[in-house]
Amino acid sequence: MERSIAPSCVNSTPSGVNSKDIPLTDYSARDKPWDEHRSQAQDVMMIYDRAEQFERYAERISHCSGVLRFGQVIDQETGEIGLKLREAQFCRVRNCPVCQWRRSLMWQARFYQALPRLEKEHPKARWIFLTLTVPNCPVNELRATLQEMGKGWQRLTQRKEFKPVLGFIRTTEVTAEKKRPGYAHPHFHALLLVPPSWFNGKNYINHAQWLELWRSCMRDDSIMSVDVRTVKSLNKDDPKTGLQRAAAETLKYSVKPDDMINNPDWFLAMTEQVHKLRFMATGGVLKDVLRQDEESDQDLIIGDDVAEQPDDGARLAFSWRPSDRRYRRFERGDKAAD
Repeated sequence: MERSIAPSCVNSTPSGVNSKDIPLTDYSARDKPWDEHRSQAQDVMMIYDRAEQFERYAERISHCSGVLRFGQVIDQETGEIGLKLREAQFCRVRNCPVCQWRRSLMWQARFYQALPRLEKEHPKARWIFLTLTVPNCPVNELRATLQEMGKGWQRLTQRKEFKPVLGFIRTTEVTAEKKRPGYAHPHFHALLLVPPSWFNGKNYINHAQWLELWRSCMRDDSIMSVDVRTVKSLNKDDPKTGLQRAAAETLKYSVKPDDMINNPDWFLAMTEQVHKLRFMATGGVLKDVLRQDEESDQDLIIGDDVAEQPDDGARLAFSWRPSDRRYRRFERGDKAAD
């Protein structure tokens, strides 16, 4: 049996306003990103709908996260009642902005879950954040470029200089070149776990050596830059802040939503070029940390908050309104308490 749940538990209904018209952000300001990402998804859907070969993507995105159902939970520190996402359905189209966002949060959550074990097994290990680039390419040559980059990475992992690395997470990002329309800037981000001996003596690789090493592995002397940084804390009171920033950069979106929306022709060509290419590789002690082949709706719901917070089973529903690009109350979608 379904019933309507009063919003007063979270925020009181504004005077003279029908509860079915109240935006999600009036209930929970922290859930504003839902409006932002779903609005971007609507733009991407319309671009895909222009191209016959991608109409299936447009159809799937049109139904993505159409209804969100939240439970009401009590913050154990403040005692305040807030919303926690409990039910949603996702399209899992690679370039859907909503799914990219939730996937990034899911991977980050899994990474942080694995940290205590990694720190226990490798208490003195350190982290390195590495960005590897190649010359920008026409977007219609992107597939071949990414395949060559994949081969270059494989060669890199087999080199003696890389052998001390305990584990790695490597992701692919593709951005649109600003100066030349129709060009792409593909690059790898990698998070490396290395032993403390890496920074002492013969194991250490400086910036110039990384550049020569990547050039050699890519067999391309025209590569002009790499970026390598030791992950350091930015806050002495929270030693993990540096690692959190590096993990967020490594595990973020593979294509910026703004690049998709502002360059529709580039985006359609890019989509065709990357079809069925894998954008992530893991190895060593980090090989199974992200479980990238496990991606259910529930996995994407948990996303950035893996802590168990019980509720009474009642669900407040919000539906996406394409006309004004906001989530608003959807009382007919509410569910009663268990």
